Amino acid sequence: MTNGRKFSELRNFRELAGSFGSVAAEYDRGRPGYPDQLFDELERLWGRGLKGARVLDVGAGTGIATRLLAARGADVIAVEPSAGMAERFRAVSPQVPLVRAGGDDLPFHDDSADLITYAQAFHWTRPEQSLPEAIRVLRPGGALATWWNIFDDGVPWVRARDERLSATLSGRYHGYGRVDELTAPFAAAGLAVSRVKLGWQRQVPVEQVVDNLTSRSFFASLDPERREPLLAAERAALLAEFPDGQVVEPYVLDLTVATTGE
Repeated sequence: MTNGRKFSELRNFRELAGSFGSVAAEYDRGRPGYPDQLFDELERLWGRGLKGARVLDVGAGTGIATRLLAARGADVIAVEPSAGMAERFRAVSPQVPLVRAGGDDLPFHDDSADLITYAQAFHWTRPEQSLPEAIRVLRPGGALATWWNIFDDGVPWVRARDERLSATLSGRYHGYGRVDELTAPFAAAGLAVSRVKLGWQRQVPVEQVVDNLTSRSFFASLDPERREPLLAAERAALLAEFPDGQVVEPYVLDLTVATTGE
């Protein structure tokens, strides 16, 4: 065992985590952003505003959440381990500072951040390492916030796609069903934990949805010879469901905010 994982599981974890650099452009084009309500709720649960707050956006990817945090007035630094993702980040957000690192080993001083965020990223850390690191770096009264855009499988076409991909990509396809498991250590570490779920949707062209799928680790880690036919089949299924080529893509946004004591 290595950090609680069998070697085969760890190897698969590293393979999936390392796949994003090759699809950074698709990630930036296809991934959804976040509604204003997310940041309203983050501020409410934290008990303070983002404006002027020193924020580390860990696992920043191409900067989708980072740019929105900056737009709310946060003094934000992006933290991203992937070379490919960091290159795309610098191309689209050259005004925002970026540090090449991951959540398990934050290269920041103790008590140096007000807020640490993980947008679609905390599951790529090892909580037994990333949580103590976050607590070390946070100032008194600071907070750790994790969130995920989760496809709403209460919608029939989304549920049908999940079932299809689960059967086709057995062992690779995954959602974010482990949110409870991932965030369970927060309270045990002495943090005050709040959680909220928000429903929202976006309407985008079919090709943007295909880019979104392409950027998911379960597709990105496939050889192109296997990936392209699967994406073609998903494109056809989307066009059958949305003949005008405009997809209404539903999400449940799962936000957890864990605050430290003063």
